[in-house]
Amino acid sequence: MAEGEPHDCWTTTEAALTRDLSPDLLDAWERLRETAAEFGEQRIYASHNSIMFSRKACYFFVRPRRSALELTIFLRRALKAPQVRRVRQSSRTKFTHVVHVRHRDEVEAPITEWLLEAYRLEDAPAKPTPTKRRRRRRTRRA
Repeated sequence: MAEGEPHDCWTTTEAALTRDLSPDLLDAWERLRETAAEFGEQRIYASHNSIMFSRKACYFFVRPRRSALELTIFLRRALKAPQVRRVRQSSRTKFTHVVHVRHRDEVEAPITEWLLEAYRLEDAPAKPTPTKRRRRRRTRRA
């Protein structure tokens, strides 16, 4: 960057985030991006330390790490699978799932199925969430 040139410390690119990946992680990244892009129309962009995949809202993002690609996938259900490192409820209707990918061959079912499920969430109507109802206290009449 030239001296005096305006810059934004928060702006980044996919290339900048994936530049230092090992050959295995770079292959995994390319396959992951191709797979997600085949789902249909969406926006793929870099933001801070992540690469976001979104339609109206982000359905998953990737954090390139030194030893793995850390995927965070948003689903309406909690998954129990050996690939899933962490699950937490991120809203009343969604759960975040953290999955690490280390090799191109890992970008296959069930991970690709979870990504497609997350992509299709906006097509399905949201399930109504049960709300807590306040009980009315009964008062005695004299």
